[in-house]
Amino acid sequence: MGATSTDHPTPASSGSGYRVLARKYRPKDFSDLMVGQEPMVRTLTNAFETGRIAQAYMLTGVRGVGKTTTARILARALNYKTTDIDKPTIDLRVLGEHCQAIMEGRHVDVIEMDAASHTGIDDIREIIEQVRYRPVSARYKVYIIDEVHMLSTQAFNGLLKTLEEPPEHVKFIFATTEIRKVPITVLSRCQRFDLRRISAADLVGLFTTILEKEGVPAEQEALAMIARAAEGSARDGLSLLDQAIAHGGGRVIGETVRSMLGLADRARIVDLFEHVVRGDVAAALSEFGGQYEAGANPVVVLTDLADFTHLVTRFKYIPESANDPSLSEVERVRGQEFANDVSVSTLSRLWQMLLKGIPEAEASSRPAGAAEMVLIRLAHAAHLPSPEDAARRVAELTGSEVPRPAPNGSVGNGGPRSSAPSMPPINARGIEAGPARAPSGGPTAMLRAVPAPEQPAPILERVPQPAPEAQPEPRVPVASMEDISDLCGKNREPVLRARIRSSVHLVKIEPGRLEINLEPDAPKTIVNDLTTKLREWTGITWWVTLSNERGAPTLVQAEEQAKQARFTDARADPDVAAILAQFPGSRITDVRIRAAEEEIETEELVPAAAAESEEGDILPGDDIEL
Repeated sequence: MGATSTDHPTPASSGSGYRVLARKYRPKDFSDLMVGQEPMVRTLTNAFETGRIAQAYMLTGVRGVGKTTTARILARALNYKTTDIDKPTIDLRVLGEHCQAIMEGRHVDVIEMDAASHTGIDDIREIIEQVRYRPVSARYKVYIIDEVHMLSTQAFNGLLKTLEEPPEHVKFIFATTEIRKVPITVLSRCQRFDLRRISAADLVGLFTTILEKEGVPAEQEALAMIARAAEGSARDGLSLLDQAIAHGGGRVIGETVRSMLGLADRARIVDLFEHVVRGDVAAALSEFGGQYEAGANPVVVLTDLADFTHLVTRFKYIPESANDPSLSEVERVRGQEFANDVSVSTLSRLWQMLLKGIPEAEASSRPAGAAEMVLIRLAHAAHLPSPEDAARRVAELTGSEVPRPAPNGSVGNGGPRSSAPSMPPINARGIEAGPARAPSGGPTAMLRAVPAPEQPAPILERVPQPAPEAQPEPRVPVASMEDISDLCGKNREPVLRARIRSSVHLVKIEPGRLEINLEPDAPKTIVNDLTTKLREWTGITWWVTLSNERGAPTLVQAEEQAKQARFTDARADPDVAAILAQFPGSRITDVRIRAAEEEIETEELVPAAAAESEEGDILPGDDIEL
């Protein structure tokens, strides 16, 4: 849609003769349709010049983009006739014999039908019967069917044959907002035109032209707000413009439009965005409270905040989008500043949290409180490191490899990475910050910034990590699970010792690092308990991790295996075998191995089931301890 020629150059007068702007400035020819619909106008121009006129047209698009108006202009072009021109044409600058009646919807040969109220086969049957008769005065009999997707299945089927092979004097023009509900058999018989949403910049230009003709002063900021609220619909925009003129007493002023639409001040939205990305919860809540008291809708505030987040993200990749005339100076200037300072990962996180928070505020019985909770979450997220930064810090501490960032974007600040040998710490917003502060009880190594590489490298290229810092020698050497079990006993941790002996499989051990595998029924707290106790007992930091490898047997399993091996060796000994044969019913209860000078116990002994005789002789049925 667009503004027509200067049919009404004077301000609209009050009274019964007043017509709303959407009707008063409805386009009358293709030159007016050039506002936002250039591809369709170009196609029709070429078709009319070459005589390739289709028998049916399908116009689709959102509400208010001009589908019905385009259908009337097309009907006028098909039946255009003057004293000089008597053929279909798109040059409609001079009114023809049928033009005025067609544009007013009262021409006998241009039949308009609303499919929403004429959905049945009987209505279509009436059309089928009438297409046999030639037009009364025009060149073509044109049927304009609005909201054609509302027709029933039977009505569509009844129209198919006539639509495919209509008489030469009949043309069909369909309009719909739900193109997917139209059967493909109907679409295949029509020449389809998708009417695009009208951009905010084009709408601002349209409003400016109309207000100049109406003699109404207006602020550019107010027109930009109306254009954004129209969401690509010229009819909705002109209706809001009508309302704004009445609301402002004959002027279109930003403050009155903001109050009328329940919008927040765009400058204050930018201030709120700044408080959020800096993590200042108190300032963010104070700013939101001020906007709420001024009449701003909490859901609209969050929506505007999401829009500005999207705008800043666009500025990062499409800097020339700042030239959009629908943007205010504050949005343009400060949006570009934030685009340079805030990382893409932070903007993406804000966007996702707002998308989740806006429906929460809409559905809440206390939208203001819900909106404040969303802002608190957003501000809190500003203190969190970005996932890439956190991964690099963990990788540095563990010595693992991490992917290097792409050469055209920095993980930390959203821009190209500098070739400097080092990089200051970067917070979650991607803005350079002071030295990172370690959380209470956590190792300071977790918050060290990782130096930037000397040269950019392709994505996913692996880079060697610097060698981890040497740790001090442990106070107590630990080289096996037996050592850890002994430490538990010495430090009076019987429960942890029992769990280690029965549930822990050793995979790998070295100073400061322990890899283990647990039995299925083992408590998962063993990892944290070992990490804490080993650091306390040895004086160095230990990293205890779970492994997928099976590992060595547990201490209990190893001791049981050793015991069974000793029993097997004992039974194979000739002397022991002779004793067992001499005394039927005797059995081996334990096996002890004596060293040269001392006895080493390899198993906690179980009390013997039988006692020796008073004389010391071995009797049948006695247990033998070797």
